Amino acid sequence: MPWAAQKPVMTTLRDMVGIYLRGLGMGAADAVPGVSGGTIALITGIYERLIGAVTAIEPGRLRRILGGLRAESRPDAVAALREIDTGFLLALGAGIATAVVTVLRIISVLLETNPVETYGFFFGLIGASAAVLYSEVSLSTRGRRVAAASGFLLAFLLSGYAAGALGSSLPVVFVAGAIAVSAMILPGVSGSLLLLMLGQYDYMSNALSRFTDVLFGTLNGGGTDTVVDAAIPVVTFMAGGVVGLFTLAHSVRWALDRYREATLAFLVSLIVGALRAPVEQTTLELTAEGTAWTFQTVGLFLLFAVVGAGAVLIVDRLAGGIETSRSQPA
Repeated sequence: MPWAAQKPVMTTLRDMVGIYLRGLGMGAADAVPGVSGGTIALITGIYERLIGAVTAIEPGRLRRILGGLRAESRPDAVAALREIDTGFLLALGAGIATAVVTVLRIISVLLETNPVETYGFFFGLIGASAAVLYSEVSLSTRGRRVAAASGFLLAFLLSGYAAGALGSSLPVVFVAGAIAVSAMILPGVSGSLLLLMLGQYDYMSNALSRFTDVLFGTLNGGGTDTVVDAAIPVVTFMAGGVVGLFTLAHSVRWALDRYREATLAFLVSLIVGALRAPVEQTTLELTAEGTAWTFQTVGLFLLFAVVGAGAVLIVDRLAGGIETSRSQPA
């Protein structure tokens, strides 16, 4: 089934509230490595509407919307807004943004105070997600096995390298935003997991928390110079996200439409390879504190990994697994 724009949907105020609440669920999932906002969209029955709305955003419709600046073109601009399901996207985006800001603030604190437990929880989320998704993926052809091996090696090598080498310059943040935001709409692929794999999760969590803190302070009489400084990494990340939605997300959707099983094998194998990321990040945190892995820290890490795995199994029970009915040989 193609992912073209769907027939415009009439949305009532009650519908908007429901969509906002679904956005809260997606945002909370997107903020946690190993859980996909796309999976939450699948659970709550809005996944196809989301894909239809995102892929309906194209240059032609954007030109029609901008043409609404002229009075004679406003009816056509309104029609274009309806074609991309603007009300749905705004309500969903507001819910996602609310949850991401809230959850990342909490996680930012936990990463500062309890890094071993937090990264252990992430490890369990990632591992269980990979196990659940692999049960839905076929590796029966050579192409799919090559795709799986490529995904694993890419994530494993990048997780080890990025943990300490990429840094957080603005170009890196831009690319991370493009990759993470585009991944957030795909079931089973966590944008936050990719941020963790790229070594940007902790940095962006702190950057967003700092921006909201400074913005709130400015609204109460603070200085604007600090707001601009705090906004730079957040705006850069969001700009990358916009590029990702218009490029990477469409590319991955194209691959899913034509080589679904091979693409899923690649994406799920990314998750497996990324299991290295929370271990590497924990090691960096312990090194910074002047300590190392001990029997106690390993036990604590594994205990919270079990808790994270249990959370994923609950979500999977609700989701009922990913759809593979449109699979094609690859």
